[in-house]
Amino acid sequence: MNRLQANLCLICVTLCWSTEVIIFSCIPDSVLPFATTCICNVIAAVILGACFFKRVKSELRRNAKKILFRCLLLGLLNSGYNALYLYGLKYFDVSTGAFTFSMTVVVLPVVLLTMRKSVGAKTWISVILVLLGIVCALGGNVKGIHPMGFTMILMGCIVRAVFIVKLNDFAKEHDSVALSTLISVFVAVISFVIWCFLQPSTFATIPWSSTIIASLFIHAYFIIAFAQTLNIFAQKRATAAESTIIYALEIVFSLIWGVILPETLIDRVIPTPFHIFGAVLIVAGSLIEIIEFKGKRRIVHDTERQ
Repeated sequence: MNRLQANLCLICVTLCWSTEVIIFSCIPDSVLPFATTCICNVIAAVILGACFFKRVKSELRRNAKKILFRCLLLGLLNSGYNALYLYGLKYFDVSTGAFTFSMTVVVLPVVLLTMRKSVGAKTWISVILVLLGIVCALGGNVKGIHPMGFTMILMGCIVRAVFIVKLNDFAKEHDSVALSTLISVFVAVISFVIWCFLQPSTFATIPWSSTIIASLFIHAYFIIAFAQTLNIFAQKRATAAESTIIYALEIVFSLIWGVILPETLIDRVIPTPFHIFGAVLIVAGSLIEIIEFKGKRRIVHDTERQ
């Protein structure tokens, strides 16, 4: 797999993730997000473990202590940024909160520099375009942003940026399926602990129905088992910067779903000119990061010859 193919895989992953808003609309608000996260990750871990038991076992034999520690770290980071996002989102409407959470793209270069990783000029240009797209899409809502909500989401963006960088590093050293399976296990355990603390009766509080069960299984299979594994596989070739900037397209896809899908599936969205222009800027920023320019290739070839 070359880098372009890896980036196309990341776009497919982002497309899958953007459908979460449709799936979650079928789950009542009385069901805590930590409950959904726990159940879906348990299902995903069982599916992956059952289908790829030998690969997971082989990776654990190779270096169990290292991969378990790394997956625990990724599980904690994943649970941390999701918790900060979920509680920060209470201060915003869905569209404003979603665009604000895309600020991960903005903090990523700072996180990369802090970890002593290089950031290319092309990445800075992409980040600036995506940032302009986010600000433009938020429009007049920027003045009304709640300080506490913004702080929590900003902290979530920082934690998510660290998660993406570390996942990108670990994906290059471990089997994708094994990494995905073990991350799901740790996220499920961490989410269950938080769920027990917030709602001790846990499973008994869920108003079980065929719709809820179907939604949980769909989310577990397509969003976690499939998309998460494909994401880790793609990150073997893609960079952390490319991944984060491509992830910003999730907002664009979500906006499209809100426009074209019927109200029986999702709340109808009427995009403003600011939303459309902001989405165009985000797409432009992503394309700049993805596209390999000929000039850059020539410089690389000349350097290799020398």
